[in-house]
Amino acid sequence: MQRRDFLKTAAGAALASGFTLGVTAQGAWPDKGKTIRVIVPWPPGAANDALGRLVAQRLQETMGATAIVENKVGGAGLIGTNEVINAAPDGYTFLASAFNTAVMPKVLKAATFNPEVDLEAVARTAVAPLVLVISARRPEKTLKELIESAKKNPKDFNFAISSLGSAGHLATVDFLRRTGLDINLIPYRGTVPALQDLIGGSVQLLIDPTFALLPQTADGTKVRALGIASRTRSVLAPDVPTLSEGGVPDFVFNSWYGIWAPKGTPRDIQEKVNGMVQATMNDPEISKKLRATLIEPIAESIAETRSFIASEVKRSGELLSLIKYEPT
Repeated sequence: MQRRDFLKTAAGAALASGFTLGVTAQGAWPDKGKTIRVIVPWPPGAANDALGRLVAQRLQETMGATAIVENKVGGAGLIGTNEVINAAPDGYTFLASAFNTAVMPKVLKAATFNPEVDLEAVARTAVAPLVLVISARRPEKTLKELIESAKKNPKDFNFAISSLGSAGHLATVDFLRRTGLDINLIPYRGTVPALQDLIGGSVQLLIDPTFALLPQTADGTKVRALGIASRTRSVLAPDVPTLSEGGVPDFVFNSWYGIWAPKGTPRDIQEKVNGMVQATMNDPEISKKLRATLIEPIAESIAETRSFIASEVKRSGELLSLIKYEPT
């Protein structure tokens, strides 16, 4: 399903279900004369963008606000993130981003902020398992065959990284560590260019979210899926084994998405936005449409969101320290 079609369907489903949130009793926020900006630090078309647009659309429909999405691209997500960090904490600027936000300072020298101190995590919106795919130009059909080939001839392979600090980046690092492979990493500015080069054969491997990659594996002529980084097989791709089945035990990695606000944004505003996100993600029709695109909606409190992010920061830091990774 195209991003635009999903947004139209999801919004219509929410309205049809009767989901509404009134304008705040306080009356001060949102001010109908002001525009709420949802900053997406990634190009249009990505999951971050689609989910950010859904949040902006729901802010308009449920709170009577004027809300727009601004794609502030560059610096592996840093340009847009910094804009939100430096914005006024008045409830009129939010960040719609992903896993990258939590680990960016650990992989980028230029990222000098602390995600748990300099931003307010408001809500997680969704999660998507990752999948390992290989260019159809390669002969390997299974994870076992890949590992055998890459150990014999590691220079025959390049591993694409859709974005430094992404869940796919960390998953790739851990995959190479656990399999003992020594494969060159090639960073890109997004999944689309990485996937184009994968199909073309200039890179051979990529780990990224299922919703972005599995549709490309349908006929096996572009890329092939070797394994999903989840505990169980996907119902939408039951023939693709988990990476654990393929020989990398307990290999589970997800990409997740969320909403942040500038530090100091009033707690009551954060709670209202969190409540709106939870209601949206609990809506049966919206949930159904998201799951059809291999994205699992999440509805959790601010406290739950922050606890989860803290665990992700810790996990990622331990992994990067283990391999002695130096920020670039």
